[in-house]
Amino acid sequence: MRAFLFPGQGSQSVGMGKALADASAVAREVFGEVDEALGQHLFRLMIEGPEDDLKLTENAQPAIMANALAVFLVLTQDGGVDLEKAVQFVAGHSLGEYSALAAAGTFDLATTARLLKLRGQAMQRAVPVGEGAMAALLGADLDLAQRIAATAAEGEVCEVANDNDPSQVVISGHKGAIDRAIALAKDMGAKRALALPVSAPFHCSLMQPAADAMAEALCMVDLATPAVSLYANVTAAATADPDTIRDQLVQQVTGMVRWRESIANMTAEGVSEFVELGGKVLGPMVKRISPEAKVVSVVTIEDIEAIAKELA
Repeated sequence: MRAFLFPGQGSQSVGMGKALADASAVAREVFGEVDEALGQHLFRLMIEGPEDDLKLTENAQPAIMANALAVFLVLTQDGGVDLEKAVQFVAGHSLGEYSALAAAGTFDLATTARLLKLRGQAMQRAVPVGEGAMAALLGADLDLAQRIAATAAEGEVCEVANDNDPSQVVISGHKGAIDRAIALAKDMGAKRALALPVSAPFHCSLMQPAADAMAEALCMVDLATPAVSLYANVTAAATADPDTIRDQLVQQVTGMVRWRESIANMTAEGVSEFVELGGKVLGPMVKRISPEAKVVSVVTIEDIEAIAKELA
């Protein structure tokens, strides 16, 4: 069994998508459609920068999705790969869940781009710049991360945001609480704690205004049943019910990304191969969760041609 995976924020880089667009008309159409849907020259920003503008949440989220969907559609349209025959599940890390749903046909490309633009803007507005922060706890499992967060909170928000793999958990919340967590993490048993260069504290209760905005937006959108089941971030379980998916996308804004459990549960269901489309971020996490799994990262036209021969 096989699953397609789609990366989240942090996987963006200036130049992303250029070589693929040069090689494929399908990719060029994807980037053009996203530009048109957003009314901005996002693809130009992706290939030329500046990096600081690309890193802005409202730009990074649709850009990462556009790049991943370009890879997916080149694979399926040019490469002749049938999603339903190739994989049993799709999953995405945070915003990557929208990419996964677009690949599975729940949203069309333009709708996905507009939802992610709104999601990025709403997340940025939810907490004034400088009031929130995030940190990665290395050499810490979920239990230790939760204890560190609880100790550091002192009445402020300090919560686990991403349970990425057995050795990397991300916490999120008020800047003071995150600073305290970084200071005490090593003494409590973590190998290292690193402040993350983010502009807002994602996936914690401070994001409730953004969750409310997404609830309102998603109520206005029709969701089709995905062609294959989605492994959802907030439950680490598979679903193909559109109403359930809608609710989970809202919960995801404030909820923990249960990535470690998602991969472990897919592995337990018999998935032995994970294919990351549009990035090389998730593969190493997967190997730390399921060392026996086969992991393939598909980014370039050469990567696409190689995996298409295997899957078509």
